[in-house]
Amino acid sequence: MPLLSKQFQLALGFVCLLAFMIPALAAESAKVIILGSGTPIPDPSSSGPCVAIVVNGQAYLFDAGPGVVRQAQAAAEKFGIEALDATHLTRLFITHLHSDHTLGYPDLILTPWVVGRREPLEVYGPKGIAAMTDHLKQAYAADIQVRTNGMEGLNDAGLAVNVHEIDGTGVVYKDPNVTVRSIVVKHGSWPQAFGFAIDAGGRRIVISGDTMPTESVVKACNGCDILVHEVYSEDRFNLVFGTARGQYHRGFHTSTRQLAELASRAKPKLLVLYHQLYFGAPEEVDLVKEIHQTYSGLVVNGRDLTEY
Repeated sequence: MPLLSKQFQLALGFVCLLAFMIPALAAESAKVIILGSGTPIPDPSSSGPCVAIVVNGQAYLFDAGPGVVRQAQAAAEKFGIEALDATHLTRLFITHLHSDHTLGYPDLILTPWVVGRREPLEVYGPKGIAAMTDHLKQAYAADIQVRTNGMEGLNDAGLAVNVHEIDGTGVVYKDPNVTVRSIVVKHGSWPQAFGFAIDAGGRRIVISGDTMPTESVVKACNGCDILVHEVYSEDRFNLVFGTARGQYHRGFHTSTRQLAELASRAKPKLLVLYHQLYFGAPEEVDLVKEIHQTYSGLVVNGRDLTEY
């Protein structure tokens, strides 16, 4: 009887240890990596917009700005994350069809295939992404023909792109690692623009995409672990722009003052700035300081190849 009691105690201790470890391991498995934080401005220090979420050995990319594949490879090497190796890039979510968010799309279709990807690229985005995909493959038809039928003999599977066009708000993708929900946002005159809310590894991450202040982002976050949000400098904007140019930015983007107000209601545990418009030399503009004028939460100015 004492022996059984000891065995029972050991078993109970083991179960309790597992119960403690499993949630912790799940929470640690979700990483948010800024691959590109830039805008259409050709700043060598900021690649085109792309956020990677990595969970249990799978990478999920949100937008495909210029340089996306090389930035993913750089992150794979910097952080030791094999999922970001070019050959493993198979999941992409597009917020909207502005060129600075899609110029890396042909790179993501072709480069991983050339270097060895053997699975289709699954793409989720607004209406028009299917036509864009078809036209890109037509544009590179000669390259594709030579690489598949010539001496390289590349496989067809790694070139395949399965496109899923999004209609509105709701779950657009789910697997054992993540659930991805689309958020309708307001980006000037674009008929469709999305943010995304991602539940992954015990964390909720919300990515705004390009948008003016939008209530749907507040509701999607609602105390989320990380809110990755675009922003422009209110202080510099007021110094630099006149009415005509100013109307464009106010209709398409979110100022530091507006983001501070939005974050005060959304209450993220961490606010990460990206797609930053400084309207001047970045080293002369303190976006975090501007936001902290009216918001007391934790804020970081996200830069390329940073992990959260």
